[in-house]
Amino acid sequence: MTNILVIKEQIIKYYARFEIYITPVLKFLVMLISLIAINANVGYMTKLKNPAIVLIIALLSSFLPVNVMIVLAALVIVAHMYALSMSCAAVVGLVFLIMFVLYFRFTPKEAIAVLITPICFVLKIPYLVPLAMGFLGGPLSCISVACGTIAFYIMHNVKKSSEQMGGGEGVENALTGFRYVIDTIIKDRTMILLTIAFCITIVVVYLIRRLRVNYSWYIALGFGAVVNILVILIGAVSTDADVSAIGVIFGTIISAGLVLVLQFFIHNLDYSRTEYVQFEDDEYYYYVKAIPKISMEAPQNKVRRINPQQTPLASRRNHSIDDE
Repeated sequence: MTNILVIKEQIIKYYARFEIYITPVLKFLVMLISLIAINANVGYMTKLKNPAIVLIIALLSSFLPVNVMIVLAALVIVAHMYALSMSCAAVVGLVFLIMFVLYFRFTPKEAIAVLITPICFVLKIPYLVPLAMGFLGGPLSCISVACGTIAFYIMHNVKKSSEQMGGGEGVENALTGFRYVIDTIIKDRTMILLTIAFCITIVVVYLIRRLRVNYSWYIALGFGAVVNILVILIGAVSTDADVSAIGVIFGTIISAGLVLVLQFFIHNLDYSRTEYVQFEDDEYYYYVKAIPKISMEAPQNKVRRINPQQTPLASRRNHSIDDE
């Protein structure tokens, strides 16, 4: 355990030292993976699927704020939708506009959750996001996670029903495609179920981890994982949503393990050294519970010279003896 703590401190130290270089690289990787996922699901515009264009957009994103990255990714999706159908692009653009109004109004600092959520869906571990945001955010994090979930299912549904959405020309065909896109988004039971389940999980984890009990973060993670599984499975049975029970259970377990790693880096406490402090001022009497964080400095290697060099005084004495 000591070695793990030392490695943790070294990783934190190196990140703080090279943050100016690491952050752009991470932004580049997140945007690159996002563009690859977008092109794999709704890659209807051939120009945007060009690897050179993808790399240019990802490199440009590495120097942009994360909120701008979200807008850029949304524009790429709308452009692909336009190549499929103008009505599809109009509906998707309108949905994104509504989501951005809610997102930028309430949770503008949680942009990374919007980008990470679709990526986690592609990796089959979407339950990682609500469990992690319950630790890192609060109840309003439901908005950012919901935006990411809806964005993924929009791409998923368009890919699944591209033939019906890409109808012929004319006003009648455009209106038919418009209605079909709206029905596909509104009537997606799986999307609605997962959005509700993720919001409930975030709130449960947030409320429990703020309790004044020892190991509240571990308790919150356990309860959050159980609630996530139960809400999704019960909801799937009730609504006939297309959800794999085995995928939900194992995906939640894997996600909980990854959140434990995250918790180790951001909130690792030593409850055995808990202290209670009491003090007062003119108006209040204070009771404080102090729990120290677990940290371990890297051991300093001491080098001991077996044959130390001679001091200048000893060197002069040796020269005097030689002269004599």
